[in-house]
Amino acid sequence: MGKIVLVTGAARQLAGRFVRRVQRDPGVDRVIAVDAVAPGHRLGDATFVMADIRQPAIARVLAEHSVDTVVHLDVSARVLGAGGRTTVKETNVIGTMQLLGACQKSPTVQRLVVKSTTSVYGSAPRDPAVFTETTPPKSLPSGGFAKDAVEVEGYVRGFARRRPDVAVCVLRFANILGPRPDSPLADYLSLPVLPTVFGYDPRLQFIHEDDVVDVLEIASREPRRGTLNSGTFNIAGDGVLLLSQCSRRLGRPTVPVPLPAVTWVGSAFRTIGMTDFSPEQIRLLTHGRVVSTVQMRETLGFRPAFTTAETFTEFARSRGPGLLPPERMSRAVGRLAGLPLAGSAADTTHSTDGAR
Repeated sequence: MGKIVLVTGAARQLAGRFVRRVQRDPGVDRVIAVDAVAPGHRLGDATFVMADIRQPAIARVLAEHSVDTVVHLDVSARVLGAGGRTTVKETNVIGTMQLLGACQKSPTVQRLVVKSTTSVYGSAPRDPAVFTETTPPKSLPSGGFAKDAVEVEGYVRGFARRRPDVAVCVLRFANILGPRPDSPLADYLSLPVLPTVFGYDPRLQFIHEDDVVDVLEIASREPRRGTLNSGTFNIAGDGVLLLSQCSRRLGRPTVPVPLPAVTWVGSAFRTIGMTDFSPEQIRLLTHGRVVSTVQMRETLGFRPAFTTAETFTEFARSRGPGLLPPERMSRAVGRLAGLPLAGSAADTTHSTDGAR
């Protein structure tokens, strides 16, 4: 028999795409898709089980289907269905605890893949230029999705110690973008005008949603020869972009906001529905964050198809033209550059006459 893969968070777009992809793996016999809400997208031939991972019933699902591979994607900054930040935190943290408890008791589970985030490194003024997987954060995240991810990873490490026979892979994703993004940062970048922190221009990294599905597939199967897919890996596209470059490519003007007023701006974002625009998101837009992907390439054996810049281009194309489309701005700058400076002709004549 082939593998039996259970995927949590199946109602989310990325998880749904992974469910459809992993079914094509010839080594996979069945896929069990789990979520507390019904998905609005197709899941192919997967068996959908409506179950809340915060409840002990998830253990029965693992046992009933003899699951050997668990891909935990129900760790997110955004809630599905009714609920707010409290529901998100409960699903992320309590749900992970329940799932890991069920996996610990299951004699059939052999592999666990967990979706995490580079937000676990935080964002601080004295951060290193590049974070590796073993670099400790200068300042631990104080709230929001980033803090949830830190707690989730702590529980996963505990599980790995208790079940050393299970292959555990934690994927720390940079900001995920693409044609169909679903994150507070994508909401921020979709605003007609982008508030920025006065005096700061942070460096940002992105990973394309197609690459996310690809690397999840690599992590969920047996490692290829010469690679190892157990451990913790930073996942990001090559290169970095400054926030100012992002705004220009989107054609969206920026409005610098003094640092003392940034907290008020974050509160305003949460009021309009950006549920996890926490202080950690604001710190990211102040200090930025860049991670090393050497282990992703050399150990995991994964090379993203999209660079950070290419990923952002795909995202910008999906958003449509902003208030200041880059092409129009480029033509305007070109026309201005071709105009003679005021008084230049007169100055030239005057200087020539004086020479005579």
